[in-house]
Amino acid sequence: MADTGPLPPPDAGDDPHLTERRLGGTTLVSGGFLELRRDDVLLPDGNHATREFIQHGGAVAVVPLLDDGRLVLVRQYRYPVAKVLLEWPAGKRDPGESTLACAMRELQEETGYTACEWAYGGEIHNAAAYSSESIWIWFARGLVAGPPRLDHGEFVETVTLTEAELAAIDLHDGLPDVKTLIGLHWLQQWHSGRRPLTWHSAQHGAAL
Repeated sequence: MADTGPLPPPDAGDDPHLTERRLGGTTLVSGGFLELRRDDVLLPDGNHATREFIQHGGAVAVVPLLDDGRLVLVRQYRYPVAKVLLEWPAGKRDPGESTLACAMRELQEETGYTACEWAYGGEIHNAAAYSSESIWIWFARGLVAGPPRLDHGEFVETVTLTEAELAAIDLHDGLPDVKTLIGLHWLQQWHSGRRPLTWHSAQHGAAL
């Protein structure tokens, strides 16, 4: 279906010689939480082109730290790649939901844990060539165990590993999930003092 609303203003930032400007477009497929779009764009040299991409509302991943130093992860089957992947607890944002609220909800739903303290890690674009999706990574500590609340049709296995065990899995090509690789890297940087994290209580955490 063709777009009918006003076009957003172009955002060239500091790189107008690289920026493509959206002229209009159509939604090819609209699913439950994503859209497949084809947009017409104006290239920096004045020529026109089309861009096909997935419009996605974004997701959050959580790096949960137990008091004894172990990490909480999940194993689940990912249909598009036909593999069971080892990942941080994660899930898509609901409309209007802050990234922190989403992180709290997903951690409890998938693993049953709640956290006393939270620290914002950063934002990543996991597939920028064909998707608008961002993943915001949060760190959680002071974990309290509880029952998970999985969605209908969701099958997830919770596991705990040390940082060294997770790093060893990565060295043997057993950690292909990008958000989990980056979360592990940021965790290692924090422990080495090269990446600061600012911790907030769950009640007073800054919602980003």
